[in-house]
Amino acid sequence: MNAPKTETRRAGGIDYTLTRRRVRNINLRVRADGSVAASAAPRVPAAVVDAFVASRAGWVENARAKAAAHARWDAAADAALPDKKQALAQMTALCRAYYPQFASICPGGAFPRIAVRDMRTRWGSCSLKTGTLAFSRRLCVAPRAAQEYVVVHEFCHFAHPDHSPAFWAAVEAVLPDYRQRRKLLR
Repeated sequence: MNAPKTETRRAGGIDYTLTRRRVRNINLRVRADGSVAASAAPRVPAAVVDAFVASRAGWVENARAKAAAHARWDAAADAALPDKKQALAQMTALCRAYYPQFASICPGGAFPRIAVRDMRTRWGSCSLKTGTLAFSRRLCVAPRAAQEYVVVHEFCHFAHPDHSPAFWAAVEAVLPDYRQRRKLLR
């Protein structure tokens, strides 16, 4: 299979990378570093892609501003993060507080292994295979209500490894206000 063809272009004051691949529409995205990428089918003339990018110049600038703000927030949050040992102690203590409510569904009834990782795309994860609950170190600087939501969410995965209605009912049984708590993470 041939690798997609890529070229650098400029339209509407925006430098962008155009990648030719099998897509139905012209796709435009702003990466976290502020660079702009477009993809289009090989049959779409470059002038059409340029016009599309130029017509979305306002959107691109807004997306770049959001990406820059997010990067500043990430840098500030990273500076405030506890070290891994402190984060592990914090998350372990929080899990111990909720464990009695979940002991019957934990693998073997045992307290799960707790891990803290530098995760960027998720707040937590649950491994049924190893009986491990893993949390993002960034969660340690989130509001306490949000931390509790993630802990309960991950414990509930021991009983429901999906996001089915039964899973959400289990979360709601412990935290009736979980929807408001979840919003704190966005």
